[in-house]
Amino acid sequence: MMVPVALLLLGALTAVVAPRLLARADWPDREPVVALWMWQCVVAAVLLCCVLSMTLSASAAWQEVRGHVFARAPRAVVDAYALGTAGPWAAPTAVLLASGGLWSLAMLVREVVRARARRRTRRAELVVRAPLLPGEEPAGGRLVVLEGERPDAWWLAGTAPRLVITTAALRRLKGRQLNALIAHEQGHAQARHDWLLHCSAALAGGFPQVPVFAAFRAEMHRLVELAADDMASRRFGRLTTALALVELNEERGVFGPCPSAQAHVPQRVHRLLTPPGRLPALRRLRLTAVAALVPVLPVLVALVPGLRALG
Repeated sequence: MMVPVALLLLGALTAVVAPRLLARADWPDREPVVALWMWQCVVAAVLLCCVLSMTLSASAAWQEVRGHVFARAPRAVVDAYALGTAGPWAAPTAVLLASGGLWSLAMLVREVVRARARRRTRRAELVVRAPLLPGEEPAGGRLVVLEGERPDAWWLAGTAPRLVITTAALRRLKGRQLNALIAHEQGHAQARHDWLLHCSAALAGGFPQVPVFAAFRAEMHRLVELAADDMASRRFGRLTTALALVELNEERGVFGPCPSAQAHVPQRVHRLLTPPGRLPALRRLRLTAVAALVPVLPVLVALVPGLRALG
């Protein structure tokens, strides 16, 4: 009954090696969409290793679970897993992994609840800052213009998503620059980047001692911005998108010597002004296929004894 142990070792190996390989690679900044897909597959593989190990450990520890998991499996397949020879570690392992899964779910629910609370607060602020005039009917549009001296724009997700832009941003950004800003925010909305950020924040918050989840959260915050920049630059040009970023952020001190919360903006501007060449289509396809195979490995490891029994 070594399959659960092998799965845990595979998960640990994936969690250690994959982030290091991605950190050393020179292509994620050139292909942020492919990098986003790769990171999702790596984290999915780590979680899948834990789920499969939990399932097999629980099957070895309790006959009731074994009856459900292997209900339709031939007797030879059940014997191949040697479930009856499991040691006393099977039950604690299953309970520990199940607790981790429930904790992850609780963290995701907490993150979603907090995100909805933040959206409700910001929508309430919109009602205060942009009230309806007497006799005015709610337009129900997706664009909200706020009076403000600070250039800013953000996409407010939800059942009725809205793009919020301040009047200072409208004064600074003209023509194609404004269109590039809108395309950037629409790129976030179309790709549902908010869910990537929720999941990464839930895992990193629930397991702060696991480096792969912390790296996952950091890379999601960085790569979603690069992907949205690329979507805007393909429609309105890299120079226009870079100028829009500069106009929107130059008064926030992000281009000075002191680091700030928006320290990634100068790197994004530099990337837009000195664009790295895209990877060839064949290599992008190969990287996408390799990433898709990463979560398949735990499934293959879990099925090896059964496949051998079936010949």
